[in-house]
Amino acid sequence: MYLILVGLFLIFTPAYAQSIPDYEKPYAPIFTDKSVYSWTDKIIISVMAPSWNSNPNQIDSIGNLESHSLKISSGEYSLKPYRLTETNSNSGIFSGEIILTGFLHDVDGDGIFDTNPRTTGNGPTNGFLQSDGDDSISISFEFADGIVLVESIPVSWNHGTIQFSKDTFLLNDSIQIRVIDSDLNLNPEMIDSVTLEVFSDSDVGGLLVNAIETSERSGDFISTITLSADSPSSGNRLYAVPGDTIFAKYDDHTLPKPFSKTDNQYVETFAKIDHSTLPLDRINVSPVFLSDRFENHITSFLSNMQIQIVGSIENQIKYDQEFIYFFQIKNSDGIVTSISWIQGNLSSNQILDISRSWIPEKPDTYILETYVWNSLIKLMPMSPPTFTTIIVN
Repeated sequence: MYLILVGLFLIFTPAYAQSIPDYEKPYAPIFTDKSVYSWTDKIIISVMAPSWNSNPNQIDSIGNLESHSLKISSGEYSLKPYRLTETNSNSGIFSGEIILTGFLHDVDGDGIFDTNPRTTGNGPTNGFLQSDGDDSISISFEFADGIVLVESIPVSWNHGTIQFSKDTFLLNDSIQIRVIDSDLNLNPEMIDSVTLEVFSDSDVGGLLVNAIETSERSGDFISTITLSADSPSSGNRLYAVPGDTIFAKYDDHTLPKPFSKTDNQYVETFAKIDHSTLPLDRINVSPVFLSDRFENHITSFLSNMQIQIVGSIENQIKYDQEFIYFFQIKNSDGIVTSISWIQGNLSSNQILDISRSWIPEKPDTYILETYVWNSLIKLMPMSPPTFTTIIVN
């Protein structure tokens, strides 16, 4: 009877995972959290090895035994043995992480090395491994005697990008600049930053501003600036006026092949600054009047008489703007008999008197047309046109 009970106990007792792996089933795939890494990235490693879940009631480890070691290497540098620990007591999944520390390199071109290359640690989270800008990380695990499983992941530098959040801004907009460059994530356990040059057509000297990483491992950097048309550039405020193009750039010293490690390249972007005031509301044009050469107002006109066409314009906005004041005179047949213009620059809220002389060659009914544009090239109206009838006897 005793023997029968013992036999039944052996049959129905549940079988826990083996303390020695099943050599006939070398199932231990190696995974990483990314398919490609940058040179100073963090690598999170997972190994699915249910055969190494020796005790379902406690956290097990793999890789730390010389006989069944786990090795992480990059070129001439390696961590061995490196221990991974089970994610929970009965998962059969073992994880750990290392931080790539790159090599001695000046990332921002200031003549100072920005990296601290080192190789040290035995796991599961204290590993540091030197790496190159164009490298490969090899992870090998001796699952069983004579059975070694290997996974290889590339490491490479990348082309960075920079862009404004919009193509066009108004003066009162908050302007966001975004840099995506995983090579500048120099410490994957801290928030990094990158220095940007920001400038405008009106201030080519511009600013130096910091773009701050959005999270510890993102390689995604954001900077926010404002604009001013009446204050000089300072801090994160850039002097610019409507019509300007604004620029942002940084110097990329971590370029992928075929560039060399000593190469660098500016990465830049631009956006336009538009007017918040409608074009036709930017300059006020007063009605013209006609005078003789002594500036006396006149209302009757004779052929071959010198007539002064007099008016004024006022800058309605708080910054300087260029203008073209255009005069055109047509006869009763609609033929243009006279064209002239005055070109200049109006300072903030300036009122400027405009005068042009005209001598009608023969009696007729003429139409004087005046236009104010920003330039002869773009021909953008800055004020509604005016029309004045002149009867010459």
